[in-house]
Amino acid sequence: MPLSEPAPRTHLHTRNVECRGYLRGDGLWDIEGHMVDTKTYSFPNRHRGEVEAGEPVHEMWLRLTIDDAMRIHEVEAVTDYGPFGMCPAITGNFKRLEGLTIGPGFRRAVRARVGGVQGCTHLVELVDPIATTAFQTMTARRRLEEAEGRADAGRERPRFLGTCHALASDSPAVKEQWPEFYTGSD
Repeated sequence: MPLSEPAPRTHLHTRNVECRGYLRGDGLWDIEGHMVDTKTYSFPNRHRGEVEAGEPVHEMWLRLTIDDAMRIHEVEAVTDYGPFGMCPAITGNFKRLEGLTIGPGFRRAVRARVGGVQGCTHLVELVDPIATTAFQTMTARRRLEEAEGRADAGRERPRFLGTCHALASDSPAVKEQWPEFYTGSD
């Protein structure tokens, strides 16, 4: 169901974020994010000259290479477009995320390592949807393995349980799909 009919308005800005998850041949995972900001109007920019309507104001890429435990092995960040000529110079700092594990406290650790003047606001914002994509990607693999009889679904508690109201340990969804982890009353 779409949103309700809006008030009269003028479209000025678009941010597109696309994330993709890949299983690599070496057993690691590449999770990539791409973010593009555009305006519907042209405007002057001191470092780039005129930024034309539809031309990226920001265009950035981020790849996290992780293992099955969601520990980050490699990071690559690229800034193709930014409002300042110096924007691409900070991308190397995102290597500081190597060694972190996506899970509890991850957002705080990311901001401690590359937040504020140590990084780029837009690349830091891209980390969150990439982390979510990592969970979704790895879940897809588990489902395929379970369907092929190559994984024991009951061995360990799924990491995503407890991450939203539908996946609370006492919810009907958990009772139905992961009864061994259900904590509600019958």
